[in-house]
Amino acid sequence: MPEIISRPIVTVTNVIWSYDFTTEEVVVLLAKKADDPFKGYWSLPETFLRSTEDADSAALRLISDKIGVQLDSFHTEQLATFSSVVRTKLDRQLALAYMSFLPKMPELTPGDGAVNVAWVPVKALQNNFYLVHPEFSIKLPNTTPNDFYQNLTVKSNQSQLAFDHELIIQTAITRVRNKLDYAPSILRILGNHFTLKNARKIYANFLGISESAIDNSNFRKTHDHLFFETGAVTTVGKGRPAKLYQLK
Repeated sequence: MPEIISRPIVTVTNVIWSYDFTTEEVVVLLAKKADDPFKGYWSLPETFLRSTEDADSAALRLISDKIGVQLDSFHTEQLATFSSVVRTKLDRQLALAYMSFLPKMPELTPGDGAVNVAWVPVKALQNNFYLVHPEFSIKLPNTTPNDFYQNLTVKSNQSQLAFDHELIIQTAITRVRNKLDYAPSILRILGNHFTLKNARKIYANFLGISESAIDNSNFRKTHDHLFFETGAVTTVGKGRPAKLYQLK
């Protein structure tokens, strides 16, 4: 009879999305691990689930602990559970993965367990997604979870992330893409109000197309069930003032 695991280690792993208004790029938060396992590797922020909290609370606490930002619960959603037996080499660890949508991109300082931390752009190229940073360029897995874990070996290449975090980020990207036309929570990274230009940039990034391929007028008409014009305008940047929109 197979051994029953009575006490697996449960972690909460968070894909924290934000938007860099200077470079106009979608970014994700990564930290460089100071300790084993995977010391020296970049990873998603994660925390152990405490006995006094549920996973939703832990996901929000993680953001508060790591970057000092308090978010309401509607800024976070559960993504998936990652429980492959090969995702860790020692004690069995289950990862309860979340996505969070940060409306501001605060300055970062490495906390406990990290030697570096960064907002890393997520870029699409020919149906593949990449994490691009001065220390690395990582192609995310364009494969099924089963194939990913079958190919998972001892991590010796510094261009890879710790654990199975490449797969978690790719899963988050797929979730965002699938929800763009009915529940685009990703637009929360723009704040309470946003311009159609920035919304189109986010859509284009996740669809892997050029922003110019999305016609502004058609985009407004086909997505008016998702957000509405607030009546306000912004004068940031060059050109005529841009109208502001809000998620319904």
